[in-house]
Amino acid sequence: MMRSRKPRSSSTGRTTMADIARLAGVSTITVSRAFKKPDLVTEELRTRIFTHAEKLGYVPNRVASALAGAPSMNVVVLIPSMTNMVFVEMLAGIHDVLHPRGYQMLIGVTRYSPLEEERLLQTYLEFLPDGLLLTGIDHLPSTWNRLEALRQPTVHMMETTDRPGCYCVGFSQFDGGYAMARHLLDQGYRRIAFVAAQLDPRTLARADGYRQALRDADLYDPRRELLVPEPSSISMGANLLDQLLAEAPDCDAIFFCNDDLAQGALFQCQRRKIEVPKQLAIAGFNDLPASGWTLPSLTTIATPRYQVGRQSANLLLTLLEGKQPTVPTYDLGFSLVTREST
Repeated sequence: MMRSRKPRSSSTGRTTMADIARLAGVSTITVSRAFKKPDLVTEELRTRIFTHAEKLGYVPNRVASALAGAPSMNVVVLIPSMTNMVFVEMLAGIHDVLHPRGYQMLIGVTRYSPLEEERLLQTYLEFLPDGLLLTGIDHLPSTWNRLEALRQPTVHMMETTDRPGCYCVGFSQFDGGYAMARHLLDQGYRRIAFVAAQLDPRTLARADGYRQALRDADLYDPRRELLVPEPSSISMGANLLDQLLAEAPDCDAIFFCNDDLAQGALFQCQRRKIEVPKQLAIAGFNDLPASGWTLPSLTTIATPRYQVGRQSANLLLTLLEGKQPTVPTYDLGFSLVTREST
């Protein structure tokens, strides 16, 4: 007995939208709309179309559509890390805006390298994306030149800039660093250290904010800084606490550039029987989920990662619709979260 075969109307053997339309009893235009602009098709109709598409093994040819002048429905999203919760939450915000509109994310991980970012950008542009969402503004000059020549709109995330023609959504990393150092000063601490790892531009901006606050108070001492290029982690935080106290044992407060470093320092203080904050105050940055549950709970700067993702995606959609945003830069701010560790 011969097995039934899936219908094929394409000379390449690929299932087409026309095949789906015949089975679903709708027009090819309706099928196309269901895939490209699903919000314009009723839920019942979308379900029927997608069910038949799945049975036929339909795979949209985004590149062919883009070459024909139609949107590819792809958006390039480049982030520094897939293990850092900051960027995972930002991706969630982007997804929650783009997915209902039928867009797919082409995610690339730069590993904090402008060179890797340029390589990924060149690769993903071959897929003819409709737009780009890039983390930060620390691009190579050649990358800036490429971005300025593109027809696709680009939105930069997590930082702000006054660069002409640049759209961005984020907050001032410098101001966040300044606010935390100012908080520690207001709490009465005077020998405040700054500890950082990874040393990407956002971390270095926080360091600049810390320095400015200490200089304004005439209390800045470069010997109380410890900056290392290795990746940030909880174990690194424990190690850096030991290293800092070996070099500057009189510190009464430490501002860590990331919460994972600060959490590691808290664990190490427990091992070393250092009372926090009585003997040593500990502060972090980003307000990761566990920071409210450490013992003691961690004072930190809460950053709007999810909101940055949502706003960036919405800004990109505005640009894709050919509209002019109200402003090119959206500063979403941050908040100081004071807890038991200071």
